[in-house]
Amino acid sequence: MPSEPLSQKEIEDRLRELPGWAFENDRIFRTYRLGSHFAASALVAHIASIQQELNHHAELTLGYDTVRLAVNSHDAGDVVTGSDFALAERVEALAPAHGAS
Repeated sequence: MPSEPLSQKEIEDRLRELPGWAFENDRIFRTYRLGSHFAASALVAHIASIQQELNHHAELTLGYDTVRLAVNSHDAGDVVTGSDFALAERVEALAPAHGAS
């Protein structure tokens, strides 16, 4: 069963709880800065394990010392849903342990 799309207001309200996250082109996204390429790679691996657990996958872009995460729900027509925020919240909770800012 597809997730229900969130309204623009719901998205804006939920983004207030996730500093650093933004909404653009029907996706929520954030770029994290880390201390090294190794730290960035470790964060990507950790995010990948959470995505498997949630069965919800984002676009991950690994740079030298950055990780960009952009997510929406394909099963709902490529719009933002509660599942996207669930993933974002999990990533936000683990990012500081990797030294991400």
